[in-house]
Amino acid sequence: MIFGKDSLRRIEEREPHVRAWAAIDRDGALSAARNADKVRRNAAGKMRQLLGIPVGVKDTISTADLPTVYNSPIYRDHRPGSDAAIVDLLRSAGAIVLGKTETVEFAAHGRPAPTRNPCDPTRTPSGSSSGSAAAVADFMVPLAVGSQTGGSLIRPGSYCGCVGFKPTYGTVSTEGVKPFSVSLDTVGWYGRAVEDIALVARAFEIVEGALPRQRRLAAMRLGLCRTPYWDRAEPAMRSAVERVGQRLAAAGATVENFELGPEFAEVADLQETIMCGEGYFAFLNLFRAHPDNISESIHRRIVRVSNSKLVAAQDKAAALRPIFDRMADRYDAILTPSAPGEAPRGNLPADAIFNGLWTLLHAPCITLPGLIGPQGLPLGIQLVAPRHADGSLLTAAAGVAPFLGP
Repeated sequence: MIFGKDSLRRIEEREPHVRAWAAIDRDGALSAARNADKVRRNAAGKMRQLLGIPVGVKDTISTADLPTVYNSPIYRDHRPGSDAAIVDLLRSAGAIVLGKTETVEFAAHGRPAPTRNPCDPTRTPSGSSSGSAAAVADFMVPLAVGSQTGGSLIRPGSYCGCVGFKPTYGTVSTEGVKPFSVSLDTVGWYGRAVEDIALVARAFEIVEGALPRQRRLAAMRLGLCRTPYWDRAEPAMRSAVERVGQRLAAAGATVENFELGPEFAEVADLQETIMCGEGYFAFLNLFRAHPDNISESIHRRIVRVSNSKLVAAQDKAAALRPIFDRMADRYDAILTPSAPGEAPRGNLPADAIFNGLWTLLHAPCITLPGLIGPQGLPLGIQLVAPRHADGSLLTAAAGVAPFLGP
């Protein structure tokens, strides 16, 4: 109850400056907080591991008691008849859905979220999950849910300075989430520490039981991956990744260069082809019924891809996933940039080049804050692991996080 009131007070103070929220259910949240302690187990008899914790939910995710408008005039008065699967999971775990967080139009393109970066209002929070990232980074809520099709979980976490987690593709149901690309869309969440992320992962049974005890760095093996797009990272980000690798090695970890082979050279193009090709079918009903109420940039970007090109991209992506898994399996995690650098000026999403490849590979990813760039803004460090190695990834992240200070 006190925690919920603290969140509401913080929102009242900061929301005019940050604009992270599309809707807030103050009365419903307070009522849920008052009654939280009365039921400590859910209908399945499991302990409610998120009992009383206020959570923000991205406004592309259906909520029966709050509007879901996708930042689109088409859905201005839309109220879904039921909760999305992720919201069901949150409520059954005891979380209190405080409100809906702002998003880019349909989490795709077009109308930007009005959200400002809490670290610097002149900079972008970036990506369609920016409202959720900003709400956590600005201490409005301890947890918030987002989604990623390209880089919309990891990049906003990096720019706003909080922990962002994209689990293995398919481990969280996307039922009730506005689809964009069915083979890429992944639900994830933000927290202020790795332990917060792990708490939700346990509640959702992505991690079986408690996480293994934090491994000593001397027992950890990390791969430092510059990716095929290293030249698109700003000097400060390149320096930060290498500096972290050096710090971890000095503390006893084994840090080796991790090279993606030539077969991965087209990975960004594959991700874009699949995202836009599948996106065309996901948005076809709206293109037909409401063409004038969809932003022109969505019309330009999400176009019909030939069947042969889409099949070829999907097949290549499917072939690359087990290759990456085998390469990465010898490491506790792969160390790589979360974003090209510090948040750029403006309010538009920025380059997702350091995220889309991992989304395509269905790999679990986490961005960790702590480093500060030359302009005084956060620089996130990303850790990646093979599919369904989410528990190992979170354990590695807990070991790496203390070494990410300025």
